[in-house]
Amino acid sequence: MTKPVMIDVTDVTIAYGDFVLLKDVSFQVRRGDIFIIMGGSGCGKSSLLRVLTGLTPAAKGHAVVDGTDMVSADSAAKDAVMRRCGILYQSGALFSSMTVAENIALPLRQYTGYSDKMIEELVALKLALVGLAGFQDFYPSELSGGMKKRAGLARALALDPDIVYFDEPSAGLDPISSKLLDDLILDINQSLGTTIVVVTHELSSIFAIGTNSVFLDGSKHGVGAHGKPADLLKNPPNKTVYEFLTRGKEYAQRTK
Repeated sequence: MTKPVMIDVTDVTIAYGDFVLLKDVSFQVRRGDIFIIMGGSGCGKSSLLRVLTGLTPAAKGHAVVDGTDMVSADSAAKDAVMRRCGILYQSGALFSSMTVAENIALPLRQYTGYSDKMIEELVALKLALVGLAGFQDFYPSELSGGMKKRAGLARALALDPDIVYFDEPSAGLDPISSKLLDDLILDINQSLGTTIVVVTHELSSIFAIGTNSVFLDGSKHGVGAHGKPADLLKNPPNKTVYEFLTRGKEYAQRTK
C-alpha cells in the first residue's frame, strides 16, 4: 500500500536577488521515509531546507508540508506546522547557559501545559531514547560533539514530531560518532515511524540510512536525479550523479 505524502515540493525556485540558486525543484516525501537531500557544497541543500521549514521564502512554487504550503502560508500557519516538526541543526544549537535537561524542556514549557513533574519525566525519556540517560545536569560545554548532536536530537523529539529535519548531522563528527548517529536515526524511524529528511553530502550516511532521495545539481541549479541512493549508484542517470556517489570515480569506467 502506498504511504501518504507528507511533503510535496512542486516547481520551487530559490533566488537571491538576480541570482537563481535552484530552479523548478519538485519531489515528494512519503510518511516513514528517510529522505536524503544531497549534492555538492553550495548546491542549495540548506536553502531548500529553509524553505521547507518556512524560514526562507521561495521565489515561486509550492512546498506543502503536512497539508500547509510553507511558501504562501501566513506565519501562524507555518508555526502550527513546525510545532509538529523537529529540527536538528548542524551545530546542535544548544543554549550554552542551560543544562541538557533545560534545553530539552524548553519546547515543552513553551508549547504545552504539562506540570514540572511531567516535563521532568519526558526529558528523562527523550534522553534515554538518544542514549544520554543520566546527563540531565550536564552543560553543552561538558559534552563531546556526538553527545551534543544526540542532545539536540532529544530536544528535536521533545514534542513527538511527525517530521524531523536534519541539517548535515554528521558534520564535525568522527566516523564512529557518525555511524552511531546514523544508527540512532534508523532506530527512531523504525520504532516511532517518524518521517525524516536529512540534508547531507556524506556518502556513508546516504547509503546507510536513505530510503529515497533527491540530488541537487549545482551546475544546473536544479534537480539532477530522484530515487533510492543505491539505485542511483547502480543505474546512474548521468555523469554528475555517478561521480558524486563514487567520490569522483570516472564515469567512463563505471562498467569496467
